Amino acid sequence: MSSVSSLRLILGDSRQELPNLPSESVHLVLTDIPYGISQEEWDVLHQNKNSALGGQSPAQEKLGTAFRRRGKPINGWSKADQQRPIEYQTWCREWADPLWKLLKPGASVFLFCGRRTVHRAMIALEDAGFLVRDLLCWQKPTAHHRAQSLSKLFSRRGLMEDAARWEGWRLGNLAPYFEPIVWLFKPYRVGGTIADNVLLHGVGAMNVADCQIQRRHPGNILSFDFADDEPRVHPTQKPVALLQFLIRLTTLPGQTVLDPFLGSGSTGVAAISTGRLFLGIEQDPQHFQTAQRRIQAAALPQAEG
Repeated sequence: MSSVSSLRLILGDSRQELPNLPSESVHLVLTDIPYGISQEEWDVLHQNKNSALGGQSPAQEKLGTAFRRRGKPINGWSKADQQRPIEYQTWCREWADPLWKLLKPGASVFLFCGRRTVHRAMIALEDAGFLVRDLLCWQKPTAHHRAQSLSKLFSRRGLMEDAARWEGWRLGNLAPYFEPIVWLFKPYRVGGTIADNVLLHGVGAMNVADCQIQRRHPGNILSFDFADDEPRVHPTQKPVALLQFLIRLTTLPGQTVLDPFLGSGSTGVAAISTGRLFLGIEQDPQHFQTAQRRIQAAALPQAEG
C-alpha cells in the first residue's frame, strides 16, 4: 500500500477527507476529538441549538466571568436534549468508518474523550470494527473547579434557614483532575498471532523500554504537564510530552501518525519531534494556521539534522 508524505496537513472536514486517503497507510491515530459538550462552537455536534445553549441565567450574569457559558442541566430540559448523546455517537461513527480502512492491521488508536461522552465514542468505534484495548487516564496538573455555593444562592432568595442548612454544599461537579484516553486497535487478520502481525505490519506491540516512568513499566495512569516554554494556543490543548509518550509507546521512527482533529497541532509537533511521519486534518481555518506554524517550526530542526 502507498503511504502518505512525511508531513501533510489538510484543511477540511475529516468525514470528507478521510475516505480520500490510501488504505492501510497509517500506523497510529492519536487525536483529541471534540467532546460534544458544547464548550466552543466547534464542539456543538447536535441539532438542538436553542438560545439557552451557551447563554446565561440572570444569577450567572451577576456573578460575571465565573459562569460565562451555560450548558444544559445534566438531566436535560426536553426529549431533544436527551438526544444529544445519541447524535454525538452518530457523529463519531461518521468518521470512524473511513478511519478503519486507513489503519494497518494491529495499529492503535488513542482518543482523548470527554468524561460524559466517552462511552458514546467507544461504542461508535466498536461498531466501526475497532476493539477496545484499555482506558487510560491523563492526570492533569491543575483543574478549574467552578461549582456554585448552594447556601449563597438561597441567601440571595432570602431563604436564610435553608442557606444555613446547606452551608458548604455546591452545585456542579467535582474538580476535573483527569481526562480519559481510549486505547483501541484495529484487529489483525485471522490465522496469525500478534507477533506475526508485528513482523508483517510493524505495529501491535508496546515499546516499554523507551517509555519507562521512574524506572518502572508504564501504567494506565499518566501524569504529564506542559513544558515551561510550551505555548498555550487552544482551549483543549494537551501537553506535547504526553503525546510523545503515546507515540513512542506504539510506533517506530519513520512510521505514520494521523490526527484527524488537529486543533493547534500538538500531535504533529510530537510526531515530527520524535522522527515520525505525520498527517493532520483540521476544519477550523484559524486553528489550522496555528497548527501549520507550530508543526513547520518543529520540522525545521529535523530537516537541518
